[in-house]
Amino acid sequence: MTSAANAALPAGARSRGLPLTRRLPRALTIALTAAAVLAPLSLILYQSLLSAPFFDAGKTVGLGAYRFIFGDSDFWKALVNSLLIASGMTLIAVPMGGVLAFVMERTDLPGKRVIEPLILVPSFVSPMVLAFGYVVSAGPVGFYSVLATKIFGGVPWGLYSVPAMAVIAGLTHVPNVYIYASSALKNLGSDVEEAARIAGASPLTVATSVSLPLIMPALLFSAVLVFFLGLELFGLPLVLGDPEGHLVLSTYLYALTNKLGTPSYHLMAAVAICIVAMTVPLVLLQRRLLQNTRRYATIRGKAGRLRELPLGRWKWPAVALACAFLLVTVIVPLSGIVLRAFVTNWGLGVSVIDALTLDNFRAVFDEPTHTRAIWNTVLLGTVGGAVTVACYTAIGFATHRRNDGWSRFVDFLVLAPRAVPGLLIGLAFLWVFLFFPPLTPLRTTIFSMWLAYSVVWLAYGMRLISSSLLQVSPELEEAARTVGASRGRISREITLPLIRAGLLGSWLLVFMIFEREYSTGVYLLAPGTEVIGAELVSLWQGGAIDIVAALALINIVLVLAGLAVALRSGVQLRD
Repeated sequence: MTSAANAALPAGARSRGLPLTRRLPRALTIALTAAAVLAPLSLILYQSLLSAPFFDAGKTVGLGAYRFIFGDSDFWKALVNSLLIASGMTLIAVPMGGVLAFVMERTDLPGKRVIEPLILVPSFVSPMVLAFGYVVSAGPVGFYSVLATKIFGGVPWGLYSVPAMAVIAGLTHVPNVYIYASSALKNLGSDVEEAARIAGASPLTVATSVSLPLIMPALLFSAVLVFFLGLELFGLPLVLGDPEGHLVLSTYLYALTNKLGTPSYHLMAAVAICIVAMTVPLVLLQRRLLQNTRRYATIRGKAGRLRELPLGRWKWPAVALACAFLLVTVIVPLSGIVLRAFVTNWGLGVSVIDALTLDNFRAVFDEPTHTRAIWNTVLLGTVGGAVTVACYTAIGFATHRRNDGWSRFVDFLVLAPRAVPGLLIGLAFLWVFLFFPPLTPLRTTIFSMWLAYSVVWLAYGMRLISSSLLQVSPELEEAARTVGASRGRISREITLPLIRAGLLGSWLLVFMIFEREYSTGVYLLAPGTEVIGAELVSLWQGGAIDIVAALALINIVLVLAGLAVALRSGVQLRD
């Protein structure tokens, strides 16, 4: 082996003098992961430093793109709106998610088994679909707006404002807080809570003064997560903010597509770098808080005993709270989509019975583009999801129980895409396929969507795989190693069979994620790469409301089918 080739291999492998056939798989896995993550991110930075799109012969290196956007008043309006929405989301989602987690995990609330899966539904349904659902159900001529007008003579709410977007986004992101808060509460003993109840404290006092302060690291992590998600919000502002001209950073970037009459890739890249500059510190803070949360939960979880606290007279107010949340975040938007998918038109004076039709679905299945989008979406979730889990597993094995420099490098690679919104990753991969001619033929294949999806959700997928790998006791692997088994053989014959159930669960969760994804495919949408999420964005922009409703309902059915299979298979839907 040449010295250069030897230097490219992991240091631990060189020091042990392993044969090339045993070193190559890990080195190849790390190299491919690095290429998939760093190529699009590097291209974003490179494009932001050019005066024109990279394919323009007259391009020069400079900071002109940054000067343009910093001098554009729309950019600053979008930045302020993004910060306002992200802050509002956090102020709404964190208290609501924490209280719901307390009620579900620590009390004798009736019907918890039915309520909990429903609480998680907004986290699995596409934000684009939810936003459309609110328009057709609670918009100016939505189903419930028409009903309210008949009863009260007017509509006491409005959707097309920054505060309204913050409220809706906050409520639909409550599951993100609920997941972490409920997991933290599971690892806490109930002794202190019982003592507070014996001393006469009400359930509300116990929640706000005892339980929730004890899981503050998890709540802080959730707050950072929700604020981060608010900065990358795209579907909701596109649907609710665009009609009134309320831009956020993601929709401002989307509007830059042809700002100068030609593809304004350099301006879009400059905005992308600005967004990344804000999200990277948040992701690093998330990582630190998550480590503190896990350490905190482990200490508390060793000696705790769990006992449900009786709600007493607070039982029915708690049920009402949970039902009100489900009404606003699940029933209203989803029922609106169902109704709109089966009517030809809607408005004041229109009878639902007279407007019922199946023409919307006929229009979907009569159009090859739409049927291909459905097929591609299912293919991405099933076959693509399985391949993605296999790739994530290979990366997991490359770093499993290792603490060398290469493992730390992979940890960085896994974290990096989390700082970049899906819309930007999709845009960056578009540039990758255009910038590197050998990859250009793949641009119009479903492979482009699969690669972008896999990179966007790398951090989440690796968390699933790592959780499964850590469930295998190290003693089993050490026993095999003492009798001479190689690391590869241990992985194939011991670790992998033991985590099969975890891999199945990971595949089902990845399936639901891929079915709901929409922003990543916006810039990769082309003949042959159609998926439901990206089609919804395109059709919404074109005003095809009937087709959007039918496709949105099909998307919901696919996601709920995956959710039902996951629940039936005993998959844990939270960390």
